[in-house]
Amino acid sequence: MTYPWGDNRRFNSYSNYFTKQFGGRVQKISIDAGFSCPNRDGKISTGGCTFCSNEAFNPSYCRPEKSIKQQIEEGIAFHQRRYRRANKYLAYFQPFSNTYKPLEELKRIYSQALQPIDSKRTSSARNDMGCEPLVTPQIIGIVIGTRPDLVDESILKYLSEIQQTHYVMLEYGVESVYDKTLKCVNRGHDFATAEKAIRMTTDYGIPCGAHFIFGLPGETKNMMLDAADIISQLPLTTVKFHQLQIFKGTTMATEYLEHPEHFHLFDLEEYIDFVIDFAERLSPDIVIERFAGEVPPRYLVSEPWMKLRYDEVLAKIEKRMEERQTWQGRCYHGIIL
Repeated sequence: MTYPWGDNRRFNSYSNYFTKQFGGRVQKISIDAGFSCPNRDGKISTGGCTFCSNEAFNPSYCRPEKSIKQQIEEGIAFHQRRYRRANKYLAYFQPFSNTYKPLEELKRIYSQALQPIDSKRTSSARNDMGCEPLVTPQIIGIVIGTRPDLVDESILKYLSEIQQTHYVMLEYGVESVYDKTLKCVNRGHDFATAEKAIRMTTDYGIPCGAHFIFGLPGETKNMMLDAADIISQLPLTTVKFHQLQIFKGTTMATEYLEHPEHFHLFDLEEYIDFVIDFAERLSPDIVIERFAGEVPPRYLVSEPWMKLRYDEVLAKIEKRMEERQTWQGRCYHGIIL
């Protein structure tokens, strides 16, 4: 069966999205450009989000003391060991809030990531890591992770100018559609702020992604499923879904260790069926980049299954979709197809 997004996978996948856009695999190269966050430096708060541990998601090559150019070279070498078919890359400004600087400084930072790649240097970096020489890689654009309260018309106008020659995506941490939850985790903005940023971004013609966490304190399973209807009404290109993972050293870890009864952490089988239920209600037009999170086990204080590699979890989700004979959007708008 071919689904509305044009292939036989049972969800609108990120890999299919880029195949249609660029004719093949595209890989993100994470970059830490030394940004901070207003929820940590005192502008909004000093505590940060209670769940936040940026270092848990940073690959080994991604360090702010390295230049952007060096991080890209080492990132390409890292990924070409794992994904040998990729020769197109996106510079992914990932840790913290990557629009949290004056516009002129943002221009300087983003332009560094879009400089042509030195084929000799990248070949050397690949060989140093035991890789055979491949086709010269290309940086075809940037993905910018940030907060929805840290964009304005001037930034969006500039990014729309970059988009004339390169791919650009803004990826917002939204986390929840419920203001009570956002306040509970010290997010520092409400859902209306996120909705405004998403709509403003797409008004400028810039693809827009959003990140959501399933299992935040105070949210029932029905509340989380109802969020699919709300998210489906947003003009999003992509979404990332993560199960709640509790990281060592965070405020939430302290809360969890002191009061585990206040938390409901999904076990693996429960989560698989939950995200499938959610995907059934989600608009088929929205690309799902991830169904679950993956971090090195040393960062976690939560459930053992969360130490599985994402590819293993995704395979289980797709197998269960097949067993249930279902797909993304099957129950969209409450209509069972």
